[in-house]
Amino acid sequence: MSKINLEITTPERVILKDEVDELVLPTPNGEIGILPHHIPVVSLLAPGEIRITKGGSVTNMAVSGGFIEVQPDKVIVLADTAERAEEIDEQRAEEARQRAQKLLQEKRLDQEQFTALSVKIEKELARLKVVRRRRREPRISP
Repeated sequence: MSKINLEITTPERVILKDEVDELVLPTPNGEIGILPHHIPVVSLLAPGEIRITKGGSVTNMAVSGGFIEVQPDKVIVLADTAERAEEIDEQRAEEARQRAQKLLQEKRLDQEQFTALSVKIEKELARLKVVRRRRREPRISP
């Protein structure tokens, strides 16, 4: 069976470099599923959840944005940030989301501040989604 060479990189480190069966990536226009021999695609990576399937097990990661390049046998994800579910502290992510939401509601913000807080909230919501899914689905591997 064909595999996809997957590489997920942030400015700080290579998060994952492996052969996988399939993956689902968040884009500004919705999620896209990638299987081996997918047509070439270049897209923005939206804040959200990456789901990676390999040998029947699923790994979930939270990303905050970036770029995706899909080739027939390789997918490169250049993420601003990426965290595996087990790396996320749910309580800290929830507190960060609440702080950003409170600032968004309380202060008069210019466009730049509003955008920055909106992006922060999206990032924290993605982190919470990933860590909560991991807690509900014990079959997910690290």
